[in-house]
Amino acid sequence: MVEVVAALIWDNDKFLICQRPAHKARPLLWEFVGGKVEPGETKEQALIRECREELALSLRVGDVFMDVVHEYPDMTVHLTLFHAAVAEGIPVKREHNDIRWITVGEIPRYEFCPADREILEKLQKTG
Repeated sequence: MVEVVAALIWDNDKFLICQRPAHKARPLLWEFVGGKVEPGETKEQALIRECREELALSLRVGDVFMDVVHEYPDMTVHLTLFHAAVAEGIPVKREHNDIRWITVGEIPRYEFCPADREILEKLQKTG
């Protein structure tokens, strides 16, 4: 099982989503910013590193919003989504095809990675 972390970053009533590059697995689907936890790092350290690499952002990592286990045809992921806030910087599109701030009501307009669907349902119920 692959340990993956992601950030639920809010700016007032909008949260940040990223569109996967066309050349990677699950091309052009939307997701929360994040990535794989590397050996020797905590989930929080991995999330801070991934956000710096992918968006040039410094993050303050908060509590866990939700944990999801999802089986893709090529791998099983354990996704931990953290509440997070921008400590410093403005999101820069370094690796993704696109990045957007959206409201909970706009979720249906985007096609997300299957692992995120359960999280999105919870957001729609609580948001």
